[in-house]
Amino acid sequence: MPDFTWLPANEATTADVEAVLGAGGAAKCRCQGLKVPGWIWRDTTQAERDAALVEQTACGTDGPTSGLIGYVDGEPAGWVAVEPRENYPRLWARKQPWMRMDPELPGVWSVTCFVVGKGHRRTGLTYELAHATVEYGERVGAAVLEGYPIEPAPGKTVIWDEASVGLVQVFVEAGYEVVATPTLRRRVVRRQLARRT
Repeated sequence: MPDFTWLPANEATTADVEAVLGAGGAAKCRCQGLKVPGWIWRDTTQAERDAALVEQTACGTDGPTSGLIGYVDGEPAGWVAVEPRENYPRLWARKQPWMRMDPELPGVWSVTCFVVGKGHRRTGLTYELAHATVEYGERVGAAVLEGYPIEPAPGKTVIWDEASVGLVQVFVEAGYEVVATPTLRRRVVRRQLARRT
């Protein structure tokens, strides 16, 4: 892996965010899949999703923000969404109870989406982004980081859209542990963090 660095999106530029999220499937979703209360393609327009991303990333401000931008040799290359769990209304609106385990547990931040630029895929960047969530979580005082990755069956692969939630091994290598297996392929993972006093 070449030199990897990261910034909270509010400390990055809108151009850097766009360089990562403006390509591929993320260009349509704009990381709004778990942010809007309804069904994203039916209930929001592209313009609304574009505007929501700008507001949520809060580039050039003191924050809060909705994710991290990863850089490879100084160029924006990847994104990982990480925010307090309560900021994701669709986690609470969906029928699947595993998306809201321990609803009263304080300080849970959800890691919901990874985006890697086309020129940086299959380089290990997703692993770097997962490690960055731990550093960031400790910085902002999160108590628990939680993800909802896919674990394909042996010998099977996942399509890009599915992999956007992360793969189990990516989280495990960043110190997360599997805490639930709600479906054949879906896992819930958590990383306990030492809260700063």
